[in-house]
Amino acid sequence: MSRNDFANPQKTSNDWYDLYEDWGLIEASFAQQYNIRLRAEEEMTWGEFTTLLSGIMPETPLGQVISIRSENDKEILKNFNAAQRKMRDDWRSRMNKAVTLDKKEAAKQVANFQQAMKAVFSR
Repeated sequence: MSRNDFANPQKTSNDWYDLYEDWGLIEASFAQQYNIRLRAEEEMTWGEFTTLLSGIMPETPLGQVISIRSENDKEILKNFNAAQRKMRDDWRSRMNKAVTLDKKEAAKQVANFQQAMKAVFSR
């Protein structure tokens, strides 16, 4: 998974997760991979959080979902079950619609979320 550029609010093809929608998967993945309970974490900075998030491995809950959402190999796609196909198709459909989001509104939403996360992780 590539590191998100939170300074650039534009979505790219590398955005295979959503911090809001996938927060439970992020928490579970941090617990599994790093043995970090995010809800109990008091000292983590935003920079450290984003660095660790960018290093989530495919064996974690978030990594597994990202693997499904980002798969392009036709041979692998043939073996997807109905739930995996639906997960991939739903995600890609939403992301295609999100591209049409007003850029100023998107930038505002990203800035608001960044402020909230900085407040949480900058203790």
